[in-house]
Amino acid sequence: MGFDGVVGAGSGIGEGRRDGARKRVSLRRILLVGVGVAALGLLPAAAVATPGSGVSGTVVAEGTSEGRLSVRAPKGPADVTFREITVAPGGSTGWHTHRGQLIAVVKSGTLTRTLHDCTVEVTPAGTSFIEPSGAGHRHIGRNLGAEPVVLWVTYLLPEGSPLSDDADAADCPAP
Repeated sequence: MGFDGVVGAGSGIGEGRRDGARKRVSLRRILLVGVGVAALGLLPAAAVATPGSGVSGTVVAEGTSEGRLSVRAPKGPADVTFREITVAPGGSTGWHTHRGQLIAVVKSGTLTRTLHDCTVEVTPAGTSFIEPSGAGHRHIGRNLGAEPVVLWVTYLLPEGSPLSDDADAADCPAP
């Protein structure tokens, strides 16, 4: 019977060889598809996940940064503190520094910060910022508006550090 009876109605040896090559190509394709399907079976599927229950969450504040945020965790163990801070109209934080970075969202009002180099940053509700760490980054936050400023702040401080350290005022010209 030869190759003709196995593959099709070929009539010669040359055709039988081509048919054998086709068989090998088809077998190779079948094997590749089979291996691909088997590999997909090894991947975790989202459908296998279990739904949560008894959990609720509330967004308390959202803010968008003006640019890329670069967060640096302290070396070694860190204290992470989340705090709501309210600055009354006409109030200020006083000049201070932090031993680690802070990530802040202005929930309401407008915070005006004077930085160590006397630059002024005005941060309205719905925006966020990072305060850098270290004694070289002293600053003061002021509420120059008529409504309270509410901040939601996450502190990333070296273990055991105070939330802030008092600092001398920068020698900035009067506004």
